[in-house]
Amino acid sequence: MAINNRITEMLGVDYPIVQAPMGWIARSPLASAVSNAGGMGIIETSSGALDEIREEIKAMRRLTDKPFGVNIAQAFVRDPNIVEFVVDQGVKFVTTSAGDPNKYCGALKEAGLTVFHVVPSLHAALRAVEAGVDGLVVEGGEGGGFKNPREVATMVLLPLVCSKVGVPVVAAGGVVDGRTMAAAFALGAEGVQMGTRMVSARESPVHQNWKDAIVAAKETDTVFLNRFGPGPALRALRTEKTTAFEKTPPENIMAEMRNALALYFGGDLEASIALTGQVAGRIDSVKPVAQIIAETVAEFEATVAAMDSRYGARATV
Repeated sequence: MAINNRITEMLGVDYPIVQAPMGWIARSPLASAVSNAGGMGIIETSSGALDEIREEIKAMRRLTDKPFGVNIAQAFVRDPNIVEFVVDQGVKFVTTSAGDPNKYCGALKEAGLTVFHVVPSLHAALRAVEAGVDGLVVEGGEGGGFKNPREVATMVLLPLVCSKVGVPVVAAGGVVDGRTMAAAFALGAEGVQMGTRMVSARESPVHQNWKDAIVAAKETDTVFLNRFGPGPALRALRTEKTTAFEKTPPENIMAEMRNALALYFGGDLEASIALTGQVAGRIDSVKPVAQIIAETVAEFEATVAAMDSRYGARATV
């Protein structure tokens, strides 16, 4: 059964489950699998390889007839015509992140796109709503990737933002299954975004070494790096390199991402930084995307039903 709420109505999907737009990873094999399973697949642009991205979007249309979106990670935009590029691809949904929501929101909405902005704080959420976004992706500090240096956990950030805004909210950071999806809904969200769970999916293009490291990780096996800058903070898988960086960060953390492809697709976990969330500690196997989404939805529904049975009005009659 489809889940009906504002998110699914806006995006035209069966389930309010969004795949995170990880650079180089959020390409057509993964994103199409998410869309075909009833969620919202997202194609990244943060890699900056727009010629490749154009081909990936063409591939999406061969691989799925379901809705999908594109992300604009503003801090990594190299092409000043990025809005025109996204509009020209004919997509209807875009997430913007890593920057001022005022920069692109107006032009994207004028072109008829639905726009959600990723926020790590209440201040950022209020700015995005003021800019006119249709919705928010509220990202807690336990999520993998580039982070606010003053990270706030989803358990604190999500209900705070939901209590102050009227637009629909997608929860990100710490979401890996149906129980965490149900928890996010209890805190006010109407959708969830999965990153690390999708990195470890069978259709994810990353090297098996990274997937195996996620499966083997404990809940303590990520590190929060570069809290005091310069450059962005980030959460990553614990390796020899990142453990050293935890105490003594490099002068330029972004320089460490220059060898990202050797890690992502070559499998050398010490070549760069494997951006990974704390939910790695809860992932115990590599699964196909369709199974991940089906199990998430089933567990979400079972969790909600069990809570209602135990604590709902009928339980007190």
